[in-house]
Amino acid sequence: MIDRLRPGRSTADDIVVEVVGAESIGPDHLNSPGTHMLGKALSVAKSPTTTPNYQDGRLIGLHVDNWDKLSHARKHTGRRRLCINLGPGTRYILLGDVDIQNVCRTVREDHAACYPHTDDLRSYVARGFPLHCLRIRLDPGEGYIAPTEFLPHDGSTEDQQESTAAFWLGRWACGAMGSLV
Repeated sequence: MIDRLRPGRSTADDIVVEVVGAESIGPDHLNSPGTHMLGKALSVAKSPTTTPNYQDGRLIGLHVDNWDKLSHARKHTGRRRLCINLGPGTRYILLGDVDIQNVCRTVREDHAACYPHTDDLRSYVARGFPLHCLRIRLDPGEGYIAPTEFLPHDGSTEDQQESTAAFWLGRWACGAMGSLV
Protein backbone atom coordinates (compact mmCIF):
# COMPACT_ATOMS: atom_id res chain seq x y z
CA MET A 1 0.00 0.00 0.00
CA ILE A 2 2.75 2.49 0.92
CA ASP A 3 4.42 2.05 -2.49
CA ARG A 4 1.18 3.18 -4.16
CA LEU A 5 1.36 6.41 -2.16
CA ARG A 6 4.92 7.25 -3.19
CA PRO A 7 5.35 9.90 -5.90
CA GLY A 8 6.55 8.78 -9.30
CA ARG A 9 9.97 9.81 -10.58
CA SER A 10 8.42 12.50 -12.77
CA THR A 11 6.25 13.98 -9.98
CA ALA A 12 7.27 17.57 -9.22
CA ASP A 13 8.34 18.29 -5.64
CA ASP A 14 5.83 21.17 -5.56
CA ILE A 15 2.83 18.80 -5.47
CA VAL A 16 4.09 16.08 -3.09
CA VAL A 17 2.73 15.61 0.45
CA GLU A 18 5.22 14.38 3.05
CA VAL A 19 4.86 13.42 6.72
CA VAL A 20 7.90 14.50 8.74
CA GLY A 21 9.26 14.47 12.28
CA ALA A 22 10.34 17.68 14.00
CA GLU A 23 13.66 16.11 14.93
CA SER A 24 14.65 15.95 11.26
CA ILE A 25 14.01 19.66 10.65
CA GLY A 26 17.11 21.79 11.03
CA PRO A 27 17.74 25.53 11.03
CA ASP A 28 18.83 25.35 7.39
CA HIS A 29 15.35 24.12 6.44
CA LEU A 30 13.62 27.01 8.20
CA ASN A 31 16.06 29.77 7.23
CA SER A 32 16.65 28.95 3.58
CA PRO A 33 16.00 31.65 0.95
CA GLY A 34 12.30 31.97 0.17
CA THR A 35 11.21 30.30 3.41
CA HIS A 36 8.75 32.34 5.43
CA MET A 37 7.32 31.62 8.89
CA LEU A 38 3.57 32.15 8.86
CA GLY A 39 3.16 31.84 12.63
CA LYS A 40 1.46 29.60 15.16
CA ALA A 41 -2.19 28.72 15.63
CA LEU A 42 -3.96 27.22 18.62
CA SER A 43 -6.76 24.86 17.62
CA VAL A 44 -9.49 24.12 20.13
CA ALA A 45 -10.22 20.54 21.17
CA LYS A 46 -12.65 18.27 19.34
CA SER A 47 -12.98 20.46 16.23
CA PRO A 48 -13.80 18.74 12.90
CA THR A 49 -11.87 21.51 11.10
CA THR A 50 -9.57 24.20 12.45
CA THR A 51 -9.15 27.11 10.01
CA PRO A 52 -11.14 30.19 11.03
CA ASN A 53 -12.57 32.87 8.81
CA TYR A 54 -10.90 35.84 10.49
CA GLN A 55 -13.78 38.15 9.50
CA ASP A 56 -16.55 36.30 11.35
CA GLY A 57 -14.85 33.55 13.39
CA ARG A 58 -16.63 30.65 11.67
CA LEU A 59 -14.60 27.67 10.52
CA ILE A 60 -14.14 27.58 6.73
CA GLY A 61 -13.54 23.83 6.31
CA LEU A 62 -11.70 22.40 3.33
CA HIS A 63 -10.04 25.20 1.39
CA VAL A 64 -7.05 26.11 -0.76
CA ASP A 65 -4.47 28.67 0.30
CA ASN A 66 -3.64 31.71 -1.78
CA TRP A 67 -0.36 33.00 -0.29
CA ASP A 68 1.37 33.05 -3.68
CA LYS A 69 -1.59 34.53 -5.64
CA LEU A 70 -1.07 32.16 -8.58
CA SER A 71 -3.13 31.85 -11.73
CA HIS A 72 -4.77 28.58 -12.76
CA ALA A 73 -1.86 27.66 -15.04
CA ARG A 74 0.69 28.16 -12.23
CA LYS A 75 -1.25 26.99 -9.16
CA HIS A 76 0.70 23.72 -9.03
CA THR A 77 3.98 25.66 -8.66
CA GLY A 78 3.15 27.29 -5.32
CA ARG A 79 5.35 26.98 -2.28
CA ARG A 80 4.56 24.07 -0.01
CA ARG A 81 3.56 24.56 3.61
CA LEU A 82 5.37 22.97 6.51
CA CYS A 83 3.28 22.39 9.61
CA ILE A 84 4.60 20.99 12.89
CA ASN A 85 2.23 19.89 15.63
CA LEU A 86 3.55 21.43 18.86
CA GLY A 87 0.92 19.66 20.99
CA PRO A 88 -0.24 18.96 23.52
CA GLY A 89 -2.91 17.12 21.52
CA THR A 90 -2.85 15.05 18.38
CA ARG A 91 -4.13 16.73 15.23
CA TYR A 92 -4.89 15.70 11.66
CA ILE A 93 -4.38 17.08 8.21
CA LEU A 94 -7.39 16.55 5.94
CA LEU A 95 -6.49 16.39 2.23
CA GLY A 96 -8.92 16.41 -0.70
CA ASP A 97 -8.29 13.96 -3.53
CA VAL A 98 -8.95 16.43 -6.38
CA ASP A 99 -6.55 19.32 -7.00
CA ILE A 100 -7.79 22.88 -7.54
CA GLN A 101 -6.76 22.96 -11.21
CA ASN A 102 -9.06 19.99 -11.93
CA VAL A 103 -11.79 21.59 -9.82
CA CYS A 104 -11.61 24.80 -11.87
CA ARG A 105 -11.57 22.95 -15.20
CA THR A 106 -14.77 21.22 -14.07
CA VAL A 107 -16.72 24.24 -12.80
CA ARG A 108 -15.44 27.21 -14.80
CA GLU A 109 -15.57 27.88 -18.51
CA ASP A 110 -12.93 30.60 -18.00
CA HIS A 111 -10.61 28.35 -15.98
CA ALA A 112 -7.53 29.28 -18.06
CA ALA A 113 -7.88 32.93 -17.03
CA CYS A 114 -8.95 32.40 -13.41
CA TYR A 115 -7.19 32.60 -10.09
CA PRO A 116 -8.41 29.48 -8.24
CA HIS A 117 -10.20 30.10 -4.97
CA THR A 118 -11.98 28.16 -2.25
CA ASP A 119 -15.27 29.36 -3.79
CA ASP A 120 -14.44 27.17 -6.83
CA LEU A 121 -14.12 24.19 -4.47
CA ARG A 122 -17.46 25.02 -2.87
CA SER A 123 -19.09 25.24 -6.31
CA TYR A 124 -17.59 21.86 -7.26
CA VAL A 125 -19.06 20.16 -4.18
CA ALA A 126 -22.41 22.02 -4.46
CA ARG A 127 -22.80 20.70 -8.00
CA GLY A 128 -22.44 17.15 -6.72
CA PHE A 129 -18.96 16.31 -7.93
CA PRO A 130 -17.12 13.84 -5.70
CA LEU A 131 -14.48 14.96 -3.22
CA HIS A 132 -12.95 12.35 -0.94
CA CYS A 133 -10.63 13.16 1.94
CA LEU A 134 -7.61 11.50 3.42
CA ARG A 135 -7.07 12.09 7.15
CA ILE A 136 -3.46 11.84 8.34
CA ARG A 137 -2.74 11.69 12.07
CA LEU A 138 -0.01 13.97 13.41
CA ASP A 139 1.12 13.35 16.98
CA PRO A 140 3.02 16.11 18.82
CA GLY A 141 6.43 16.50 17.15
CA GLU A 142 5.14 15.30 13.78
CA GLY A 143 4.14 17.40 10.82
CA TYR A 144 3.57 17.61 7.11
CA ILE A 145 4.88 19.37 4.04
CA ALA A 146 2.01 19.85 1.60
CA PRO A 147 1.01 21.88 -1.47
CA THR A 148 -1.79 23.75 0.29
CA GLU A 149 -2.24 26.13 -2.66
CA PHE A 150 -2.93 23.11 -4.87
CA LEU A 151 -4.82 20.58 -2.71
CA PRO A 152 -7.98 21.21 -0.70
CA HIS A 153 -7.07 20.78 2.96
CA ASP A 154 -7.74 21.73 6.55
CA GLY A 155 -6.59 20.78 10.00
CA SER A 156 -8.68 18.82 12.50
CA THR A 157 -8.62 18.06 16.22
CA GLU A 158 -11.72 15.87 16.11
CA ASP A 159 -11.89 13.66 19.24
CA GLN A 160 -8.56 15.14 20.44
CA GLN A 161 -7.44 17.75 22.95
CA GLU A 162 -6.33 21.22 21.88
CA SER A 163 -3.22 21.53 19.78
CA THR A 164 -0.89 24.28 18.62
CA ALA A 165 0.71 24.16 15.19
CA ALA A 166 3.56 26.18 13.67
CA PHE A 167 3.55 26.97 9.93
CA TRP A 168 6.13 27.92 7.28
CA LEU A 169 6.02 28.39 3.51
CA GLY A 170 8.97 27.31 1.40
CA ARG A 171 10.46 25.17 -1.33
CA TRP A 172 11.93 22.00 0.05
CA ALA A 173 13.13 19.10 -2.07
CA CYS A 174 11.26 15.85 -1.50
CA GLY A 175 12.91 13.86 1.25
CA ALA A 176 14.99 16.81 2.49
CA MET A 177 13.52 16.39 5.98
CA GLY A 178 13.17 12.62 6.00
CA SER A 179 9.83 10.88 6.08
CA LEU A 180 7.77 9.13 8.72
CA VAL A 181 5.83 7.15 6.10
